[in-house]
Amino acid sequence: MEKLKSHQDLRVWQEAMDLVTKVYELTKDYPKDELYGLTSQIRRSAVSIPSNIAEGAGRNGQKELIRFLYIAMGSLSELETQLEISKRLHYISDSEPLNKQIYFIRKMLSKLIKSF
Repeated sequence: MEKLKSHQDLRVWQEAMDLVTKVYELTKDYPKDELYGLTSQIRRSAVSIPSNIAEGAGRNGQKELIRFLYIAMGSLSELETQLEISKRLHYISDSEPLNKQIYFIRKMLSKLIKSF
């Protein structure tokens, strides 16, 4: 793989940024007493995904990039779990659209990691 000009050139980063926007939209209607709890956790997990992709791409070398891509994968799993908690608490009725996007991003990250 040739040297990246910018993390913004990565489609997986672009998809992860779209996911962040959707997560913020979704959580704006969560109960106010969850602002510093689940709402904050969900948003942090979502923001962590493109942030780690960007940090890895900005580091020196392939090994570092791969390490941060795995961290982004962990954040995807956290987000998936937090959405399931939200569903069980009846804060959301359907997490399927976001879960499909999470699955798509996970697949993209896996393929990018394997490409090294």
